[in-house]
Amino acid sequence: MRPDPVSVTEAATRLHREPHTIYSWATRYGVRRWGDRRATLYDFADLATIEACINKGIEVPTTPEARDALRASYASAACPA
Repeated sequence: MRPDPVSVTEAATRLHREPHTIYSWATRYGVRRWGDRRATLYDFADLATIEACINKGIEVPTTPEARDALRASYASAACPA
């Protein structure tokens, strides 16, 4: 899956959350980030996975790689080869 880097504002809008929640998740769960001195961008798929885990009441995987694997498992279950 290609990275989908988004600003905190964009992520908050897309996930219907407050920006401070996005900052909190990014810090607590070590969300992938890109940036320079002007802006920091976050991996939207990673943030969306965190949000889905929280909404489902399941434990959020502790690393971005574990969250990638979780998303991959859902995709393979939905579209068996």
